[in-house]
Amino acid sequence: MNPYASFLGTCDPRQIIASTPVRLRESLDSLGTERANKPPAPGKWSAREILCHLADCEIVFAFRLRQTLAEPHHVIQPFDQDLWARNYGAYDAPAALAVFTAVRDFNTRLIASLPPEALSKPVSHPERGAMTFQTIVETMGGHDLNHIAQIEKIIAIR
Repeated sequence: MNPYASFLGTCDPRQIIASTPVRLRESLDSLGTERANKPPAPGKWSAREILCHLADCEIVFAFRLRQTLAEPHHVIQPFDQDLWARNYGAYDAPAALAVFTAVRDFNTRLIASLPPEALSKPVSHPERGAMTFQTIVETMGGHDLNHIAQIEKIIAIR
């Protein structure tokens, strides 16, 4: 089960993940620092916090992709995003975007370098069950689209 697959529709996840850094840069430029720090509603993440979350997740995806390739039947370690978010006050939006962009570039280069059979490499998630390397790539793309939509809603608030 991939909860982010529905965000992809018929989109190619590789194209989504390759274009996300530019889309996020454009969004941050549109928002500016002050608006990026303002949550859209009480209890909701600001665009800066979303960027911090995306940076965290990209680091996690980097590890998951590499562990899946390296180990037979790797079991993914889940994490609690809200516990990780407690430290987001330490980071500004440009720093979070820089980390996301650098690690995403590293990840897209890895994915592009793989032979097609690598995409079917099995991996397991304790909460989502059996998956493949391709499922992780699809999760990355759907996760991107979910959070890009959240940032676009923040941009639309005037």
